[in-house]
Amino acid sequence: MAKLFMYDSYNNKLLVYNNISVSDPMPYSYGGTLTVREFRGSSGANVLWSTTAAMEAWNLTRRKYGAGIPVGYAFKRIWEGGHGTLSQHYAGVAFDVGQSGTAASRRAIYNAAVATGAWGYVEPLSMTPTWVHFDRRYGKPACSGTTSGYPTCRRGDRNTYVLILQDALNALGYSTGTLDGIFGTKTYNALVAAQRSFGLTADGICGCNTWKKISSAALGIGRTKTVIDS
Repeated sequence: MAKLFMYDSYNNKLLVYNNISVSDPMPYSYGGTLTVREFRGSSGANVLWSTTAAMEAWNLTRRKYGAGIPVGYAFKRIWEGGHGTLSQHYAGVAFDVGQSGTAASRRAIYNAAVATGAWGYVEPLSMTPTWVHFDRRYGKPACSGTTSGYPTCRRGDRNTYVLILQDALNALGYSTGTLDGIFGTKTYNALVAAQRSFGLTADGICGCNTWKKISSAALGIGRTKTVIDS
């Protein structure tokens, strides 16, 4: 059983699904075409997150392609690693698919994903010769001069990027008290403490430099004693 957060960016709400089975379909996924087990993939975490927009993009791609899409990698927690420092997989909005298929099937999946216009980014096949990557990121990146990365997070925000921040802080020993995707006082205090220890401006705002420091420190360190997973 798992706990799943679904961020609804249209209404700025976090929907919580408790005790969801890994054999259940992902909420908002069309016709059971994506199960929780497929979305979680190799992650061993009990708390997962995604967005309604990512599920809608999945639905459109699945309908356009017209057949099952085998998922190799989707969700990961930042302390589990496996992807880049500011990967959208940690936000629960990225998919690597088609690894078990043929080059022709991957080309067809890629074409379907592009044709929907629903994904924020579909990686060129020249960069992913044995899989297809697409993601439905949201928000303006905190670091200028790039279309990737995470948006600035500050007190009052609620979304899956706040979940990444809380997850990283907890893994590093700066307790946010909970893992709920809501940037409240405890998350603010934990972030200020981390910023001070990293020699950053302790303003309680997770911008470009803070994301770089915290994500680099937390990436792939494994499940620590201070990780919150419930």
